[in-house]
Amino acid sequence: MKKFLFFVLVLLVAAGAAAYVVVTPFGPTTETFVDIPAGTSSAGIAARLEKAGVVRSRYAFDFWRRYKGGTLRAGEYRFDHPATVGEVYARIAKGDVFTVTLVVPEGYNIFDIADAAQKVGLGTAPDFLAAERRDTKLISDLSPHPESLEGFLFPDTYRFSRHATPDQMVAAMVRRFRVAAVKEGLLAPPDAIGDRSLYDVARVVTMASLVEKEVRVDTERPLVAGVFENRLATGMTLATDPSVIYAALLENRWRGTIYQSDLQSDSPYNTYKHKGLPPGPIANPGVAALRAAMKPARTDYLYFVADAQGHSRFSVDLKEHAQQVQAYRQAEKGQK
Repeated sequence: MKKFLFFVLVLLVAAGAAAYVVVTPFGPTTETFVDIPAGTSSAGIAARLEKAGVVRSRYAFDFWRRYKGGTLRAGEYRFDHPATVGEVYARIAKGDVFTVTLVVPEGYNIFDIADAAQKVGLGTAPDFLAAERRDTKLISDLSPHPESLEGFLFPDTYRFSRHATPDQMVAAMVRRFRVAAVKEGLLAPPDAIGDRSLYDVARVVTMASLVEKEVRVDTERPLVAGVFENRLATGMTLATDPSVIYAALLENRWRGTIYQSDLQSDSPYNTYKHKGLPPGPIANPGVAALRAAMKPARTDYLYFVADAQGHSRFSVDLKEHAQQVQAYRQAEKGQK
């Protein structure tokens, strides 16, 4: 009888110890990362968690996995507070991997995106710029002889692993562009037979990038696209400031304002000096700008200028345009 009672006591102590290990929170109080490569066995995952100090015992974690019977997912996980074995298991079974958020607003150019990626800890700006110039094969079917991925890095909110390479990031952005382009009818679906698009994609994206940088109000974008098309049709220069700024950025001489020397630059992106569209996009346009470039408004307007409220005022001739510019300058002085 004594032996039986002793045996029961041992079982109770063991059960209590096991319950303590399983249900009592344990783990780091500071940021700790655990990387689980694809193909890692359940035992291997448990061992990694124990080694990192996320769980007390690999055996307790493996017991819980067997009890729940789920599938564990690869990826990098971040732990910063004590948790139960069940909570740790639930996160890995759900695939709650750690990611870094990179926000790319409409109109960001390659330099803006590179700086944003660097600020959130996704590598360095020079490495990003090198990748977007190196990986132009990603758009070789969309743009003839591209020197950059400018224009095809679609504005969106991205979530990348801390270890994502610049090549992986630009590839994700180009994929997102293709999805949006198919949805908007700029590109045919991947399984379509025959021509991939009814549009000159490179031309549309280049035009859209100019529209994106010139206009704040979505409803005015088709009108501005129409102005640019009218100018092209009549042989006028586009004379758009954002292209001059972009030329200066490419040559590392942008000083925060446009100087006369910038307007006299021989850069092919200088649309004051060279007729036609610039040789490529000057930024990464969003959906509204792409739509405007695909379907510009048909008007007689040849000029536009922004007013004090950020809206565009359109003119059919230079005299009317000069009056609009004068009104804008007077309104600007009044605000000051």
